[in-house]
Amino acid sequence: MAKLALAVEFLAAYAKLQPPVRRAVETVFAKFAQHTHAGLHLEKLTGARDPNIRTIRVNDSYRGVVLALGDDQYVWYDVKPHDDAITYATTRVFSVNQVLGVLEVRDQSGLEAFDQAHPPTRSGLFEHVKTDELVRLGVAKELVPTIRKIETYEELDSLATFLPSLQCDVLNGLASGMSVHEVYEELSARILAADINPDDLLAAARRTPERIAFVTGPVELEAILAHPFDAWRTFLHPTQHDIAYRPEYSGSLLVTGGAGTGKTVTGMHRAVFLASRLPDDGTRVLLTTYTRALADALADQLRRLTDDPAVLNRIEVISVDRLARRIVNSRRGGKQLKIAENADLRTLWTEAAALGPSFVNHVGTVTAFSPAFLEREWEQVVLAQRLDDVDQYLAAPRRGRGDALRATQRQQVWAAIQHVTAQLSRRRECTYLQLADEASRIAEQQPPAYRHVIVDEGQDLHPAQWRLLRALVAPGPDDMFLLADPHQRIYDSQVSLAGLGIDVRGRSRRLTINYRTTHEILRMSVGVLKGTTAVGLDGEADSLRGYRSLTNGHTPRLTGHTDRDAEFHALIERVGTWLEQGVEAGAIGVAARTGQLVKKITAVLREAHIDVHDEQRAVQGVRVDTMHGMKGLEFQCLAVVGLDDAVLPAPHAVISAAEDPHGHLQDMQRERCLVFVALTRARDMLYLSHSGQPSTLLRGAA
Repeated sequence: MAKLALAVEFLAAYAKLQPPVRRAVETVFAKFAQHTHAGLHLEKLTGARDPNIRTIRVNDSYRGVVLALGDDQYVWYDVKPHDDAITYATTRVFSVNQVLGVLEVRDQSGLEAFDQAHPPTRSGLFEHVKTDELVRLGVAKELVPTIRKIETYEELDSLATFLPSLQCDVLNGLASGMSVHEVYEELSARILAADINPDDLLAAARRTPERIAFVTGPVELEAILAHPFDAWRTFLHPTQHDIAYRPEYSGSLLVTGGAGTGKTVTGMHRAVFLASRLPDDGTRVLLTTYTRALADALADQLRRLTDDPAVLNRIEVISVDRLARRIVNSRRGGKQLKIAENADLRTLWTEAAALGPSFVNHVGTVTAFSPAFLEREWEQVVLAQRLDDVDQYLAAPRRGRGDALRATQRQQVWAAIQHVTAQLSRRRECTYLQLADEASRIAEQQPPAYRHVIVDEGQDLHPAQWRLLRALVAPGPDDMFLLADPHQRIYDSQVSLAGLGIDVRGRSRRLTINYRTTHEILRMSVGVLKGTTAVGLDGEADSLRGYRSLTNGHTPRLTGHTDRDAEFHALIERVGTWLEQGVEAGAIGVAARTGQLVKKITAVLREAHIDVHDEQRAVQGVRVDTMHGMKGLEFQCLAVVGLDDAVLPAPHAVISAAEDPHGHLQDMQRERCLVFVALTRARDMLYLSHSGQPSTLLRGAA
């Protein structure tokens, strides 16, 4: 019986098809399942560069491009309008990589056109790399003469759509400053020691799970086609696969990487892998993250990754805050604490500031400590270091908190903090960080609750939350699997894992390839950060060196409008166009800086009869949320609106430079990171808009 596999390129194309064309594709799949070859119209093409390429009729206007692997097995690679499909099929060549053994595809006509248009050069981009080194890294020997003609990054970008993706990855790594050794280290786990048969396409396809999915039956096929965008997101790429499925790590592992490098999906695969090896004795894997929304998204994606009930029952997905609350409430019984409202906290810190603690600012003026300064001192020094009395506070370091405080000032600050904590205690209220601190103290007195702990979005966790997670799993092999990107830090936490009993020395991996976002979107997003360096969880500087995308697409443009109504009208048109083009409503996102803007956007979209996602009402639709709420999510098409100077940076989120110069710089950097997070949620299309003057944070990002 003929069997069919799906390439990731097909899923991306299928997700964009109009519903009638999708139904026609599904009819073709049904014929495959029934083995009715007579109705398939599988055709070889005269003039095709590869004898194994076929096209298959979908309807009068569309054809699919299929690769025959042998043994009656096929891979569906793409679906396009008739003439485009013929062009694709006659210009592509499939081959087996002789170092990695994976199946690759290249645009032979595109490479030949570049070759003819560019004479040999002595100043090539890769002149510092020997031919045998390129070949050792998996670059096809027959492509080396063409690669030697590449002189600029722009020329390399222009070849990205023609070259095999893994070979393009190698070249991009070398071009971005990585050494031959560093690139080899990224590939090393996948290099095959055995001889590779260049003619065995089926074996090569099975060694390429990051790009090809072999469908086991009609049920799995139906599930994939029902949510092609979600299915695309669960594919693992080579480096991710090596990290997720390594049999064992000797201790905690830290995985870092920029937005879109696949940290989350790697963590989910690791969770499934570890859970599949656990006995049915109640032993569990904890998969946790910063917010409830992110935890819910992880749980949903996990169910798409595996439908094995035994495996799912061994994985608990819960946010750190909910976990802390459960632990504390379990201990307190009927004396449960209430989480203090933000408005009430602002009032308490304002009262504390009025008690009189003051300092001499950088221009010599005696100034009272602001409510924001006192709150941060409490969170970033007192709670972070678990300081229980004034003597501990007087002796504690305050790294990253600006100017030094004299002993008398610290005593004043301590008294102000005690005013707030006493009021909260009297009201039987607390903050989430207090809850995490209490939960960590409880967990430290109990046996470890989990065999493995996997942490997503770790860069935003507070030391109190890290102490809790450390207490929930015993130190040892595969105890903690940590995923983080310091460049996406949008909260105030600064952490050194070593000081919290989490040792990742010699056990860290860095993902550098953005598989989500196009080169054009990534370039604009990184431009917002202005080349800054962040501090990682291991205390070391973390740069974006080598961070790149392998795909090209439309260049995002920032569109200006005279007022907010005009901006919203343009947004309605943009979202409507995406829906008309066949994009799933759930694959469209709209982000804004403030909750107030989100409410207005939600209202205008609903007035335009566009469904907006609403969990409480069980409505599936376009996701509208704040930039903070978009964290950890991704969308095929994304609009980021309200990017004007009145909104961004948010005035309430940035302390004045006069009061705290160091804090002001931190706040501005956090706002940049927030914009970076928002822009990198987009996969294919990014739409940006503002009314009035554009935000200064976007200068230099275009």
